[in-house]
Amino acid sequence: MLKIVPDPPHPLHSLEGKLILAADSAPCAEAVAQQAMLMQPRSPVSALIMTSMHELDALRKLLEAALVQIQKPIETRTQH
Repeated sequence: MLKIVPDPPHPLHSLEGKLILAADSAPCAEAVAQQAMLMQPRSPVSALIMTSMHELDALRKLLEAALVQIQKPIETRTQH
């Protein structure tokens, strides 16, 4: 379901803003790698493209986990 009122933009100088920007960029980079793979499936560089796709997927998951952690209310964060 789409939100009626979008979230306010996050300032890019904050850690959260930078993580959001990176998390938004990772799927775009992954889509470019997927398109390159579709265009050249038997190319000698196809293994490198597939590795890039795998690494971008891992990066996206890591960024999403970092965002979840940073967006938790302070009271629920564990103190180490």
